[in-house]
Amino acid sequence: MVDLTDLLTDLADESADLDALVAPLTAADWARPTPAPGWSIGHQIAHLAWTDHVALLAATDEEAFYATVTAAPDVTRMVDAGAEEFLAPPAELLGRWRAGRAALADALAAVPAGTKLPWYGTRMSPTSMATARLMETWAHGEDVADTLGVVRPASDRLRHVAHLGVRTLGHGFAAHGREAPTTPVRVELTAPDGGTWSWGPADAADRLSGPARDFCLLVTQRRHRADLALLATGPVADEWLDVAQAFAGPPGDGREPTSGNGVRA
Repeated sequence: MVDLTDLLTDLADESADLDALVAPLTAADWARPTPAPGWSIGHQIAHLAWTDHVALLAATDEEAFYATVTAAPDVTRMVDAGAEEFLAPPAELLGRWRAGRAALADALAAVPAGTKLPWYGTRMSPTSMATARLMETWAHGEDVADTLGVVRPASDRLRHVAHLGVRTLGHGFAAHGREAPTTPVRVELTAPDGGTWSWGPADAADRLSGPARDFCLLVTQRRHRADLALLATGPVADEWLDVAQAFAGPPGDGREPTSGNGVRA
């Protein structure tokens, strides 16, 4: 089981890496469009700041958290509306994001053991909440890096993203209106240090393997399966590559393929 203190340290480090990428940018760079339609680099950071804010409410004031839903003019636009609401000039937005993520870390560390926090359509532990925040920070950081033409080195923090990706297998199917499979899938990923991260029964017929970073790009819908070196064996593992989704909410549009390098077995 992951220690919450260690996880919060990894979340802080992931946030600091993205902070270092955007802090030196000019105002014109902050306005550059990212791969997410209609979102600039500023929107990406504003989204993280807004999500940290509602996560803080979930950890400290459940009634106020639910009020963000009931008061929303259009719940289907909450994510976009939140990014627009928190969008501000770069220096102000950076300060807001830094303060908000620090407050959230303190709040999660103070949540009593065994408590489940409210979230959209579910409830989760502080550890799961921190994992989700790390996943989002990494994923939106990839959008920023893609915009800037930067390839960020993979770190062992990706294990948190990969773990969430594995745990949400059923959610990905359900989000796309498909029955969640009961067939187990063995996942074996090559870690950044060359080791192996694995989940699922070793003798499972359905299997998924490849670089950990590629799997994380898939489950956060930052790359199409055709552009990733992931090998799927068996019908469930193969279909999973089409519906994988580590984040809550309705299915995302995903990304269009660019290279056609995906592998099916």
